[in-house]
Amino acid sequence: MKFEDFNLSSCLLTAIEKEEITEPTQIQELSIPHILNGKDVFGESATGSGKTLAFGSGIVESVLPNKGIQALVLVPTRELAEQVKNSLVKFSVKNRLRIIAVYGGVSIDYQITALRKAEVVVATPGRLLDHINRGTVNLFRVTMLVLDEADRMLDMGFIDDVEKIISRCPKKRQTSFFSATLPPQIRQLAKRHMNNYVMVSARNLVDPAKLRQVYYNIRRNMKLALLIHLLKNEKSGLVMVFCNTRRNTDFVVKNLKANKVNAVAIHGGFTQSKRSKTMSMFNGARVQILVCTDVAARGLHIDNVSHIYNYELPKYSKDYIHRIGRTARAGEEGKVINLLSDTDFDAFTRILSDYSSTKVTEIKTPFLKKVFIRDNKRSFGRRQAGGSRRWNNLQSQNPPRRNHRR
Repeated sequence: MKFEDFNLSSCLLTAIEKEEITEPTQIQELSIPHILNGKDVFGESATGSGKTLAFGSGIVESVLPNKGIQALVLVPTRELAEQVKNSLVKFSVKNRLRIIAVYGGVSIDYQITALRKAEVVVATPGRLLDHINRGTVNLFRVTMLVLDEADRMLDMGFIDDVEKIISRCPKKRQTSFFSATLPPQIRQLAKRHMNNYVMVSARNLVDPAKLRQVYYNIRRNMKLALLIHLLKNEKSGLVMVFCNTRRNTDFVVKNLKANKVNAVAIHGGFTQSKRSKTMSMFNGARVQILVCTDVAARGLHIDNVSHIYNYELPKYSKDYIHRIGRTARAGEEGKVINLLSDTDFDAFTRILSDYSSTKVTEIKTPFLKKVFIRDNKRSFGRRQAGGSRRWNNLQSQNPPRRNHRR
């Protein structure tokens, strides 16, 4: 199938061609015809599968200039809001639609002014609800409502805010939900707010034959040394290192740099300008290693990721699937490396139980050299007061030796 088969306008086809998108993805093939026909659509599809163009085609083809806010896209994170907005701007360049991203962490004054003239709004629930409560946005003309990464909004506790926002939109509208997983709460939300929706499901874009998953069974205070060893010795393209908390993300990236491994971090504690700068550096391959949390990374479209490192395994199995789904795409090879200590065993057992087809091979830990650790009175597995610099002598064959100040 080709994009011409959807009977898209020449302006949209030109924009798609300019972006060098040659063939529709599976989620686009399945959902675009229904969206263009005005039907409600519930799409199950992974990050990076082309959902933005799927619902964006309906927005670009139906929204009219100078008629107020007619399309609302709700997303879980600031980065995804900017990413979706930028994509919609590219697809609608000929239509000259005014599209604004609305999220927290930046000045609200510009958003208030821009909302008065916008036709399309891409927003995180919290900041949009703030505008609603202030009376600085009016949704009574909305004819298209999209929930992107719906399951992530559930995980982040946004569903109550989403319900409030939906209640402010006209009942007569077209609604689309896109979600990588289908938890019961999201299904119930769809039943409450969608009319005779069409369910479409796209297969995972990850090629299992090209994805290798391995794990190391290692003590907590040896993880950093192993990570540094692997990053220095594994031949790779872009690399994503996942941590479960902001604090650990900062700890890891700080110590990678201390050991001459160039890396950048991204998590919810950064300002928007810093997050945008970080993603620009990583997407542009100026830095090849991104250390991140699930919240910050979810929904971001990043090409050419060859390696995923799980410095810590996520609490929920589905988050593991989201993480590994960022590599082995479009026919490319990919590798997932899990660093398991005692605190990861329960999560690892759940992953293997929930996804029984997942094959993860154990790798013997290599001999590890000394690494330089910078820490503020905190060490994985132990504490040491009164110092921020120390050597950690770690070897897989022997118990860790006592740490010495340098």
